[in-house]
Amino acid sequence: MTTTRTGGEALVNGLLSHGIDTIFGLPGVQNDYFYTAVYDARDRMRVIHTRHEQGAAYMALGYALASGKTGVYVVVPGPGFLNAAAALSTAYATNAPVLCLTGQLHSDHIGRGYGMLHEIPDQLGILRSLTKWARRVESPADVPRLLAEALSAMRSDRPRPVGLEVPLNVFSRQAEFEDEHVPPGLNRPAVDSGAVTEAARLLAGARNPVIFVGGGAVDATEEIRTLSETLQAPVIASASGRGILSSRHPFSHSLGPGRRLWEQADVAISVGSRLSTPMMRWGKPGKLRLIRVDIDPEEHDRFEPPDVSLVADSRDALQALLPALAAHNRERRPRRVEMLALQDEMEAIYESVQPQMSFVRAIREALPDDGIYVEDITQVGYVSREAMPVYQPRTYLTSNYQVTLGWSFPAALGAKVAFPERPVLCVSGDGGLLFSATEMATAVQHGINTVTVVFNDSAYGNVLRMQKQDYGGRVIASELHNPDFVAFAQSFGAHALRVHTPGELRNALADAFAADMPVLIEVPVGEMPAPWTKMSAPTERRKAN
Repeated sequence: MTTTRTGGEALVNGLLSHGIDTIFGLPGVQNDYFYTAVYDARDRMRVIHTRHEQGAAYMALGYALASGKTGVYVVVPGPGFLNAAAALSTAYATNAPVLCLTGQLHSDHIGRGYGMLHEIPDQLGILRSLTKWARRVESPADVPRLLAEALSAMRSDRPRPVGLEVPLNVFSRQAEFEDEHVPPGLNRPAVDSGAVTEAARLLAGARNPVIFVGGGAVDATEEIRTLSETLQAPVIASASGRGILSSRHPFSHSLGPGRRLWEQADVAISVGSRLSTPMMRWGKPGKLRLIRVDIDPEEHDRFEPPDVSLVADSRDALQALLPALAAHNRERRPRRVEMLALQDEMEAIYESVQPQMSFVRAIREALPDDGIYVEDITQVGYVSREAMPVYQPRTYLTSNYQVTLGWSFPAALGAKVAFPERPVLCVSGDGGLLFSATEMATAVQHGINTVTVVFNDSAYGNVLRMQKQDYGGRVIASELHNPDFVAFAQSFGAHALRVHTPGELRNALADAFAADMPVLIEVPVGEMPAPWTKMSAPTERRKAN
């Protein structure tokens, strides 16, 4: 049976056929035919429309990171597409399954330089530079195939964002379609059994193994726990790997004690991690043997070739490795007491970072285990990356190496759309929040009941401190004039209040999570000390044998 549809209708039908029922975006001239089709499917597809394209893209990103599902945003070409580009680059940095759907000029006008509405040079080239895969849809009939290819590219091998550019006339023209779902093909590299055996033997002979995990291991939580307990090996998590092994597990650590454990180790296995902090900041000890498990072959040799490479999905690789390790492993001395002592040592070190740590503890005490925490580039966020306990995967969201100031508030809105029944907390500074604070209107209009904590020091605090300390007090362009944040949030119809102490914040959060509306909590603070030099365990160089 064939059906006649516009390109816009075909795209909406295709999204629904792939189980995508939520999109974020703004309508406009070049995508109006798409939104008309969304209107006709409004009982099956939810649209979260935002006040700025960056908000739509960050919400799609937060939705994807929290849920693992495809986050989709739809924008007009030119300025609309460019407004969302920082979020797309952050999706790339965080390996997020995000689909960018951008409109385009009429096909006959692309690249002609006529000065058409929203025209920019080589939009598709820009899109390709920020994604894993991007194509232009040349005909309505191509929509089902190219959408399936986009989703296949997004999910195959290393997950990363993808993009489709759709000209105005492709959205509007009609074509005949078979009412058939086009399934995406998924490519996953096979696990090399020889490399598995080699890795198992190397780990079995290790006396002081250590495990590093990043966001690529987020779906291998049970396998990581089993590997850690089998080897009696500490697990060091990067920011994107927090919660893969619960902070309540005695072998769970952040990067704080990482350098000491790295220098003490004789074998390290990296699972789904770029391993950039150890390799670039600490240096690789000469006798350390390295095993890399990563689905992206480019990551294995980025710094230097490892001793063993397993180019595979983390879960697939570990499911093959664990039985092989059991066959070769030796009896291990228990290290539970040692690892608990290290956790206690780090807790004391983190406690010295004040006032940030007191606020982190207040937040953790109020936030349930499955609550989702979204950090921004702010003083409390910096400390959270290493010092905040995290109990479940996908509950600590970070912009990773992109370090995207202002991303957290709209990303938290997206996470809340994905999990409306779970508490979602955004932590921001006054500088970062005002990048996207008008999305409070979106939160109220769509009933997205996130809780936002803004630590207000009336400055780009990190820049201000560095200007004072590192540049002879040449303070410039870092001091800020702010609104009354409580009145600002209330003007949109949100609930808002102001607290001053960690105890007041903890109590306010308990009520905020129960509120049936978005909540903003302002915390006025002064200048905070730099946390980084305080948050690492003292290193212990290994003696040469």
